[in-house]
Amino acid sequence: MSYLAIDGLSAAYGRQPVLTDVTLGVEKGEVVSLIGPSGSGKSTLLRVLVGLLAPAAGSVAIGGEQVDYRDRRSLRAARDRFAIVFQQYNLFQNMTALRNVTIAPTIVKKRTQTEVEAEARALLVKVGLGEKFTSYPDELSGGQQQRVAIARALALRPDILLLDEITSALDPELVNEVLDTIRLLAQDGMTMIIVSHEMAFVREVASKVVFMDQGRIIETGPPARIFDAPETPRLKEFTAKILRHR
Repeated sequence: MSYLAIDGLSAAYGRQPVLTDVTLGVEKGEVVSLIGPSGSGKSTLLRVLVGLLAPAAGSVAIGGEQVDYRDRRSLRAARDRFAIVFQQYNLFQNMTALRNVTIAPTIVKKRTQTEVEAEARALLVKVGLGEKFTSYPDELSGGQQQRVAIARALALRPDILLLDEITSALDPELVNEVLDTIRLLAQDGMTMIIVSHEMAFVREVASKVVFMDQGRIIETGPPARIFDAPETPRLKEFTAKILRHR
């Protein structure tokens, strides 16, 4: 069984299906990129994994442990193993970068302030913000704020990091500084599921690419095959449009 095993997962908003029979395995240390048109279910899949949307059918297991999304204790245990970073940074505007990173581990995880602060400083250095410990969000660029958000997620010590279009709200010149951080995490062996429209980056960093459309997984494979030798008509159509507009 894969480290993260998703089997037959389905979900809906009211009567509108948004995920249908999604089956996917993610190995420890793997970087999986979800690609596809808007509304294809990529971000929804991440939201289901962390329990922000209840699945209607199917199962999720992490490290061989089944997640029961109807059980509060099981859901809490699953959320301890995931951390998610969204498009919007969602930083506390009245807190410094350092405090934004330390608040969840101290309050939610009940870890000591001294231990957490030392780790938070190291994480901010790792994401290239070693000189920004005392800066407030409105003193940081969008790229810097997103890197604080990544450090905040890492401070929770997740087994799997979920990244949902984290560069889509950034000015083009700020995108690379965030992507460099993800490259570093990939080199360190962090298990990640990434939703991204940065196809050149996906090709470079992903160990596996998953193409989704209309809530279903259409095709899965290594980046070279997905982009250079797609097998399904829908993926061929999608990649042709990408190549035409590069």
